[in-house]
Amino acid sequence: MTLARRINRGSFFAVGVTAVLAISACTPTFNLTTVPLDPNPEVEIRSFPSTAGLVDPDVPIQFEATGGILTDVSVIGPDGAVSGILSEDGLQWTSTQSPLEYSATYTLEATGSDSRGRTQVLKESFSTIKPEKFFSAKVSPTNGQDVGVGLPVVVTFNKKVENQAEVEQALIVRTTTPILGAWSWASDRVVEFRPKDLWPGGTQVQIDVNLTGVEAKAGVFGKRDTRTSFAFRSAVVSVVDAQTHTMDVFRDGELLRTIPVTTGKPGFETRSGTKVLLTKERSRIMDAATGGTSTSDPEYYRVNAEYAMRLNYTGEFVHAAPWSTGSQGSDNVSHGCVGMSTTNAQWWWNENNVGDVVIVKNTPRGQDNDGNGITVWNEPWTEWLIRSATGAQFTKPLQGQVPEAEFAVASVDG
Repeated sequence: MTLARRINRGSFFAVGVTAVLAISACTPTFNLTTVPLDPNPEVEIRSFPSTAGLVDPDVPIQFEATGGILTDVSVIGPDGAVSGILSEDGLQWTSTQSPLEYSATYTLEATGSDSRGRTQVLKESFSTIKPEKFFSAKVSPTNGQDVGVGLPVVVTFNKKVENQAEVEQALIVRTTTPILGAWSWASDRVVEFRPKDLWPGGTQVQIDVNLTGVEAKAGVFGKRDTRTSFAFRSAVVSVVDAQTHTMDVFRDGELLRTIPVTTGKPGFETRSGTKVLLTKERSRIMDAATGGTSTSDPEYYRVNAEYAMRLNYTGEFVHAAPWSTGSQGSDNVSHGCVGMSTTNAQWWWNENNVGDVVIVKNTPRGQDNDGNGITVWNEPWTEWLIRSATGAQFTKPLQGQVPEAEFAVASVDG
């Protein structure tokens, strides 16, 4: 058997040696000289974040290897091992468990190996920050609700927020399809999210409030992360035209019915604008005295209105008005409410719920985003963005729905 055949069959293999071949007339012989391996491995391991000081719990832990690959990583905290993922090339490990705990110590150990099988081990530990003051948030709509497309997402904080951009970045809006929207601050404790246009009907929404490690202001940190999931119903939008004295009722863009109505008469004009239904009552006593009208005033009234739904806080409703059926469809005779026949009001009341939208147009009295009801849709988009610290943004995909990269492409295309 020749030397070449013996090596190819794997019956001979030498590592870290030099071989001198002496050939005689009959049989080859070998003289072997041992060459010692370099005991210092070429692989180097670095960890992030720095372990020199206290660490924010929302910062992911990472290990990187140069001159070799990572072969084993272990991060242990108060609740046991911290999960992570190793890159395909073996050069980087990143924790996937976020956030870490406050006031906790974590021990890190990583092993790397170079191309000659030599290993390097890195052992470190760090502690997370220990806040003395916390802030928290409450989200509306609440978990599990099924709401109308006129409701904005409202996040209310229990303490004043000075670092508005940092807090906005911690509020993630996820939806079934990409939607362009923006956060806007109503006060230093309240921030609202709305799309540029009304929410699409049937949209599933998830709000991730990732406050752990976030400072509302110096020394005040988010207490915990929360998640709220809800859905928007079919888009029910009613358009009231005070000049034609009609109400067109749409569901998801399809016209369901045109209803003769009456709106506010001169001196009591209904406010024009986009309004959101606030309450739903089978019947309600309408008393002009609650608005400051004296019982001796000719404009005083007290009636029982059936199928009533509130439009704002100063007394505008949509309701049955059997006393004005002769004017419905031809004249405006109310004190600011939208009135219709009892039959039409019953049908409309059954089609609508809190959060659905009523758009009033062609009256001389306007309505701004003044807080008299849910009036966010009356503010021009450019003005809404002025009070946003992070600007317009597309929503992100629901977790487990589609890859975020594909969702981003759909956002741009949309």
